[in-house]
Amino acid sequence: MSKLEFIRKEEKKYHDYCYENYKLFEEGSWLYKPVKTVIDLLPILIGKPSPKVLDLGSGVGRNSIPVAQEIKNKKGKVVCVDLLDSALDKLKFYSKEYEVEEVIETIKADIGQYDITKNEYDLIVAVSTLEHVESEDVFENVIRKMALGTKDEGINCIIVNSDVEEIDISTNGKLDTMMEVNIKTEAMLIKLRKIYEAWEIVNQLVKPLEYRIVRDERDVLLKTNAITFVVRKK
Repeated sequence: MSKLEFIRKEEKKYHDYCYENYKLFEEGSWLYKPVKTVIDLLPILIGKPSPKVLDLGSGVGRNSIPVAQEIKNKKGKVVCVDLLDSALDKLKFYSKEYEVEEVIETIKADIGQYDITKNEYDLIVAVSTLEHVESEDVFENVIRKMALGTKDEGINCIIVNSDVEEIDISTNGKLDTMMEVNIKTEAMLIKLRKIYEAWEIVNQLVKPLEYRIVRDERDVLLKTNAITFVVRKK
């Protein structure tokens, strides 16, 4: 098994467990509420006819369901792309529960290989997902496709982990990081600024974060510099 295959197996195991054991919008996990940065962007969709949104690595709908609720009465559409059956099955379930099933379109695909139609979307969201494509080259290619797929005055909202470390809590020893793309923070920012050099930067933030997670029944501390990068196409 290659390192990439092993990382993806471990990530699938972790996410399958979360989706099965934690309910969307209930306390107890990171599924508790949508990302504030995404919700703060919703006013840009208010004046647009039939707004269209792309959520790359949508999971069970943590962000896409609140977006769908916002644009439901505007004949909007949220296209949700994810590789995991567990995520898409739960997303379909929650879409019905929150009465937005006609707004949500689900697509099973690896976001690294997914083709984005040019000039199609008013908002493209990628939250904690771009670091899970297979390589740095694919990472850059996906972002370029996001840029091309955005309408004029549209927004790209990226939240991505950088400088990630995983530490065994019981021994304080460093572990191999289960992240396909793990780039130094400043190098990541340089890549983003270069690709979006003609765009307006709406929000740029680097926030050090720590999470307790479980890998193979082992308590692990995950440390990261989370980059928020929101840009508008001129």
